[in-house]
Amino acid sequence: MKSSKHTIWKILACTCVLWGLTGTATAQERSATDATTEQAPPAANTLSFNAGLASDYRYRGISQSRLQPAVSAGADYAHTSGLYVGTWLTTIQWIKDAGGGAPLEWDIYGGYKGTLGSSGLAYDVGLLRYQYPSNRLAVSANTTEVYGALTYGLFTAKYSHALSNLFGFADSQHSGYLDLSANVDLGSGWSVVPHVGRQWVRHNSAYSYTDYGVTLAKDFGNGLSASAALIGTNADKALYTTPAGRFTGRAMLVAGLKYSF
Repeated sequence: MKSSKHTIWKILACTCVLWGLTGTATAQERSATDATTEQAPPAANTLSFNAGLASDYRYRGISQSRLQPAVSAGADYAHTSGLYVGTWLTTIQWIKDAGGGAPLEWDIYGGYKGTLGSSGLAYDVGLLRYQYPSNRLAVSANTTEVYGALTYGLFTAKYSHALSNLFGFADSQHSGYLDLSANVDLGSGWSVVPHVGRQWVRHNSAYSYTDYGVTLAKDFGNGLSASAALIGTNADKALYTTPAGRFTGRAMLVAGLKYSF
């Protein structure tokens, strides 16, 4: 994960704490429903956009924005076949803190979602590219991961595997991240999502760690939603710090606001 003392890395499930404050906080897991008196057939193609503001951009528990606010925007295209593609951008600080120059993270992803017969088991597989334009780090921060997720009822398990070096760590190809979460619908637009994850940084074991979080979210309708998440990690405090010496994996409350249209 991104730290400011090494050519480091990030934590989209989303956990982008910009929204839902999870994991690929990217826009990969957005969905919409439209209930009418008679159920209309689903559109063959859907195109949606989103914009967000967060008090801190956390990814896999680690701050990407120097424990400061961040703004984001994204777009998603989905087909009823299960195919989807999307892109998402956010402001960051960790590249500059590591001696580089990229002020933005640009995510590009695509995949396929479906269900396994009548088992109630849903799956999601895809490819995600994290791009840091002009990052100028000794080991490029640009990272490519493949991922696969299984969901049954409330529970989801997702594994992401790095095909490239991971977020600027030298010789870190084939690092992995395991994400376990549950999505509990409280009714009236409220939900709570507990989460625990483990990041392995291959050949850089000192940078491996566990992150955890609990997110409370409210959907206000008309595309507007808000969230508050308590997020923390057991990352090494000497390795994951800002230039001022603040621990970027510290436990803290992160607030987010998102508009989708």
